[in-house]
Amino acid sequence: MSTSVLTSLQHALGDRVITDPVALAEAARDSSRYAPEGMPLALVEAESTEDVSAALAWAHANEVKVSVRGAGTGLSGGAVAYPGGLVVSLAGMNAILDIDVENRLADVQAGVVTADLDAAAHDHGLFFAPDPASARTSTIGGNIATNAGGLRCIAHGVTRDSVAALEVVLADGTVIRTGARTRKNTVGLDLTSLFTGSEGTLGVITSATVRLKPLPEGEPRTFRANFDDIEAAGRAITAIVNSAVQLEVLELLDARSVELIEAFAPSGLRVPGAALLVGQTVGVDAEAAAESIVEICRQHGGQDWAISESDDLLEARRLANPALTAQGLRVSCDVGVPVAQLAAVFRGIADLSKKHDRGISIVAHAGDGNLHPTVEAEDTPEGYAAAEVVIEDIARLALDLGGTISGEHGIGAVKLHELPLQFSDDELRVQRAIKAALDPAGILTPGRAY
Repeated sequence: MSTSVLTSLQHALGDRVITDPVALAEAARDSSRYAPEGMPLALVEAESTEDVSAALAWAHANEVKVSVRGAGTGLSGGAVAYPGGLVVSLAGMNAILDIDVENRLADVQAGVVTADLDAAAHDHGLFFAPDPASARTSTIGGNIATNAGGLRCIAHGVTRDSVAALEVVLADGTVIRTGARTRKNTVGLDLTSLFTGSEGTLGVITSATVRLKPLPEGEPRTFRANFDDIEAAGRAITAIVNSAVQLEVLELLDARSVELIEAFAPSGLRVPGAALLVGQTVGVDAEAAAESIVEICRQHGGQDWAISESDDLLEARRLANPALTAQGLRVSCDVGVPVAQLAAVFRGIADLSKKHDRGISIVAHAGDGNLHPTVEAEDTPEGYAAAEVVIEDIARLALDLGGTISGEHGIGAVKLHELPLQFSDDELRVQRAIKAALDPAGILTPGRAY
C-alpha cells in the first residue's frame, strides 16, 4: 500500500503516527519465535482512547490489517505486525486513573505495567492478584487480551477473575464499555469475559476496571523441596493441591532448568536430582502451612527441604524463560493438564525426549497443571522445524490426558495450526462467526487465535 494513504491518519493523529524504519522494526515483533513476514506501514503510539478509535476507523475504511501491542512480552505471536499493516501501541496509555479503596477496584489504562499497579495497590493495603512471570514489564491490557496466568493462579485464578469492566474500541472505531463496578451483574451477555482472552481479534482494550484484594496479614513463607524423581514430584503436587493447606504459589522446575538458571544468574541454588518444587504460603499461619507442605513432599520422596522468609527462589523462577533461551532451549509451549495427570505428563514428555533425541526442559505453574516445556533447537530453520514436531507431540499428549494446548499464553500465530487438535470444525465455526460479527472487514489481528 502506498504511504500516501496515511495522509488522513497523519492529519488526525500528527506525530503519533510513526514511519521511522527502526521504530517500525522494533514494533513488528513480540517475544515469541514467530517472525514478521514484512514491515508494517506505520505505528500509532496512542495516547488516548480517541487516538485508538481514529486509528481503527482509518484502518477499517482503508482495509488495513491491524496488530495491537503493549510491552511486546507475548509468547504466541499475537502482536507481530502484518506486512503493510498498522501497529497500534498502547504502551503510552499508562495511567493509573483511580484506586477505589472502599470497593477494592482500580481504574487503569491498558499500558499500565502489571507490577506498577500491584505496587500502587500496596500503598493502600491492597494488591493486584494476576502475577505473570513478566509482571515487571507486561501490561494490563496485554494480560487481559491474553487472559494471562502466572505464579499466583493457584490462589487467585487467571486475569479474567480480576476484571470487572472494560473500555473497548471495536474494529470500526466505535467505543463501548462492558461490565460494572458491582460484585454481581447479570445484565445482558458477559461481554467482559468475551473480550478477555480474545487476543486483540474482537476489539482493542484501552482501559479496565480491575479487582484488588487485601494484603494478607503476617509474613509469607517460601518453601522448597528437591526430588530425585520428577514423577514423584508430580504425585506430591497432586497431594498438596488436594490437601486442606492454602497455597499462594506452587511451581516446579526440572533439574536442567535449575542448572541453566544458575548459569544465567548464579544465586547458590542447588541443582536437584530431577526436580525442584518451590512455593509460597501467606497469612498468619504461613509457617504452619509451609511445614505441612514440606511434610507432604517428604512423604513423596522430597529431600533437602527448606522454609524461609526470602523471595529469592521465586525470583529465580521468574528467570526461567530468558535463562533457557540463552542456552539454546528456544522452542517452548504452554500446555495444561488436570493436576492429577502431572506424573503422567512428566513421564510422557520424558518418553518424547527419548523418541526425538532432543532435550526438553520443564518449568510449570504446578499447582494448576500449567506446564511450559521447552525443546532444544539448533538456530537453523531445520533445527526449529524439528523442535516444532516435538512441541506438537507434547500438545497431543496434553490433550490425551484431558488437557489443553494453551493454559495462559494464548494461540496467536504460533499455535494456530494446533487448533484442530482441540476444537471441532463446528466449534471453530462458532468462534469465527463471533469474529465476523464484530469485525466484518477482518482487520483486527486476522488469521490468529482461532
